[in-house]
Amino acid sequence: MNQALIDLQTQLSFQEQTIDQLNNVVTRQQKEMVQLLAEVKALKEAYQALMEATKTERGVTSEIPPHY
Repeated sequence: MNQALIDLQTQLSFQEQTIDQLNNVVTRQQKEMVQLLAEVKALKEAYQALMEATKTERGVTSEIPPHY
């Protein structure tokens, strides 16, 4: 009976350690996702600004180049 209790406590300890490790991974990934989403948003805005600048400089951007 005493050994069974020690085994259960040992197993619980390992499970708690695993949960802490998984929590750290999930927290790190969440931070990375927030950063990546911010970067994607900035890239979208830069792309839109570039497309608007191209339209005003050349006219309509959907024109086919003359060599086609």
